[in-house]
Amino acid sequence: MDPNLKISIAETFEREDNSIKIVIVGDSGVGKSNILTRFTNDDFNQESKATVGVDLASRTLKIDDKTIKLHIWDAAGQEKFKSITAAYYKGAKGAMIVYDISKKESFNSIGKWYQEVREYGDKNMSVILIGNKSDLILLRSVEVEELNEKSKQLGN
Repeated sequence: MDPNLKISIAETFEREDNSIKIVIVGDSGVGKSNILTRFTNDDFNQESKATVGVDLASRTLKIDDKTIKLHIWDAAGQEKFKSITAAYYKGAKGAMIVYDISKKESFNSIGKWYQEVREYGDKNMSVILIGNKSDLILLRSVEVEELNEKSKQLGN
């Protein structure tokens, strides 16, 4: 085999690497792990346990005739796991900041999580805010207007 062909294939593979890392952050108990398992396995576990450290799952999608592999990282929301923060964000192209619509405290923490994403993540990282647990609509303590206002404040 021509050695130049091997190099050409390797260079093409590197240029066309359609692998994207996305991180999920938010307070403990907001449902980050269930977002991950719903998206990657189409599953929901009512009795899911708190994440210890970091969990990772992948899903391959076909978008505009391209195959994209999403690697989604779910970190524990507890303060005791902050020592892994810098490594957690390394190489991430996007971040999902999750809060529980029925827990105002988790919504109030969005600023803290946003600051962390901006401090440790890539400056061009895309960030979305997600109000989770929409099935608890009767317990809602954060209105959509508040989320819209918070998003504007953060420049999203």
